[in-house]
Amino acid sequence: MAADETSTPDARRVAPLAPLPDHRNVDTPWWQELWRRHAHITTPLRERGLECDIEFGLSSYIVRVALPDDSYLIISPPQEPPSERPPGNPEGWIATREHPDDQALFEVIYDSAPSADPSVPERSEARHGGSAAPLIEAIDQRLTQLGLLPRPVSPTASVLVPTATPTPHAPETPNTCDTADGTTVYVYGDALCALTDQLNATESHADAAALLHQILDPINGLLEQLSDFFEAAGKKAKEAEQDDGFDLSHDLADAAAEIRTLGEVLHVAEDRMRALTRLVPAPQLTSAPDRPPSLPPRVLPVAQPRHAR
Repeated sequence: MAADETSTPDARRVAPLAPLPDHRNVDTPWWQELWRRHAHITTPLRERGLECDIEFGLSSYIVRVALPDDSYLIISPPQEPPSERPPGNPEGWIATREHPDDQALFEVIYDSAPSADPSVPERSEARHGGSAAPLIEAIDQRLTQLGLLPRPVSPTASVLVPTATPTPHAPETPNTCDTADGTTVYVYGDALCALTDQLNATESHADAAALLHQILDPINGLLEQLSDFFEAAGKKAKEAEQDDGFDLSHDLADAAAEIRTLGEVLHVAEDRMRALTRLVPAPQLTSAPDRPPSLPPRVLPVAQPRHAR
């Protein structure tokens, strides 16, 4: 996400995003790349009126979020030991609330980082790994309880496909069905095809923008959920003892990062689509004349009979 994203406010928001940090280096390619890698964290928080900054922590970059009571949030990947993942795409997130003048105020709001100590049980959030959606939800819930959320945002009502309910023993081909001719139909692919057909049939750019929202929403959109899926697949591959399982886990993690990056690059596409105006087609003639139409015939007066002398 470029550092000047406030120049394109979202038409769905009541107010523009919270301002960006005032740094001298915000216009440098390095800063813009760092900000873009954390956009799936900073964008939903700035939609809620919270000012975000990116700093270097103990061993990696962190997101600092200023709160109305002068306390702040620190959202970071694992610091000790340091994360080996690229900035903005860690194996887990840790969110804490602290106060510069009150050392007693310290609470862990969210922790999905894997435990470095086998004797310490992991928190329930660990199953979410580096996913941003449950992190933002946990922050929403806690700040709402504390009355520190400047601008509450309603959760997105539209979801492309329902989340599959986990079962102890998943079927061999989950979320599929066989048609009468023996072909296999995948529910999620079929749902996306239906969304594409709906987009092709719409006559309103506003409706097209609403369909784009289902894909690009930074919390519940298809791209975000797809990146979470590949992250989970990478963790599953890493459970294997073969060397290729380790390599595959990195490939899948890279794919997840690329998908998330695609969503960040296209984050203003919905606004741009909504701002478009459909051109009114010019009226078409049934047949184009070969030459300009002639003037209507002039009506001459009726000739009067002449009388013989």
